[in-house]
Amino acid sequence: MDTELAMGLIPLAGGFLLDKILGDPLWLPHPVVGFGKLISRCERRGNQGTHRKRNGAWTAIGLVVFTFLVSKGLLEAAALLHPWVKIALSVVAVFYCLAGKTLIDEVRMVFEAADISLEAGRKQVARIVGRDTSALTDQEVRTAALETLAENLSDGVIAPLFWYFLLGVPGMLAYKMVNTLDSMIGYRNACYKDFGCWAARMDDVANYLPARLTALLMVLVSGRWSLLKFVAHYGRMHASPNSGYPEAALAGILNCRFGGPHDYFGETVYKPFIGDNPRSLSSRDMRVAIRINRLSELLMLLFMAGGYWAVFQLIY
Repeated sequence: MDTELAMGLIPLAGGFLLDKILGDPLWLPHPVVGFGKLISRCERRGNQGTHRKRNGAWTAIGLVVFTFLVSKGLLEAAALLHPWVKIALSVVAVFYCLAGKTLIDEVRMVFEAADISLEAGRKQVARIVGRDTSALTDQEVRTAALETLAENLSDGVIAPLFWYFLLGVPGMLAYKMVNTLDSMIGYRNACYKDFGCWAARMDDVANYLPARLTALLMVLVSGRWSLLKFVAHYGRMHASPNSGYPEAALAGILNCRFGGPHDYFGETVYKPFIGDNPRSLSSRDMRVAIRINRLSELLMLLFMAGGYWAVFQLIY
């Protein structure tokens, strides 16, 4: 029992600590870059002709299954060498799958840049959002950063940990492939609406529970249970079936308003407002949001550790 429990908890704790220490340094090769190259190669071959939707389905399903099976095989091969080789590889994999420190650092830099000048804030926030930032106001820059912080707490930390708890390192890496597929081809524009529709739907399914869990964790660490009604009301208003829930949780905690019209390089998309207080946002709000993120991550780890302990008590 002790060995099996260590196989789950040591990679979890080690990978989490490495993320907090190193973040996502540019000098380290990252598996997501490899995922992106695989997706690009499949997209060039499959996103043409009359069977784009079918090709996109095979691409999305095939790459996710491939990622799961290859990572599982590598870990089993490592275990044959020595259990600690498997644990070491698992620590590295967990580290690569988490993006908590980098996310917080990027959002902090947006607010620091915006405090210097509007143009600096626009350039900095362009690093973490996928829309045109050239005409954003100061408050829109800050709002975009906090929306991204909330959404990516789910995508970059809670969801990978959720899938790690259910399916181990292979499940965590498979989730990252799903997430990368969606970020590259999961769009509704003319180019990807057929080829990328399966990728987008898989991402919706993979994030359905983690997004709601993220919102719950945020409300719990804020100590304001009354916000659950607020989250339930505004969470479903987002165009995404998932992103609205963590955004609604943060909007409720900060008593502010997210959403509204967004310019995606010439195309204006009107998104429902999340929250009802269009007040100005400051660096103090950024610090509160970062504290909520960090506490939510820690609470998730505690839940997972408790879950592992309970499961192993039942099994053994």
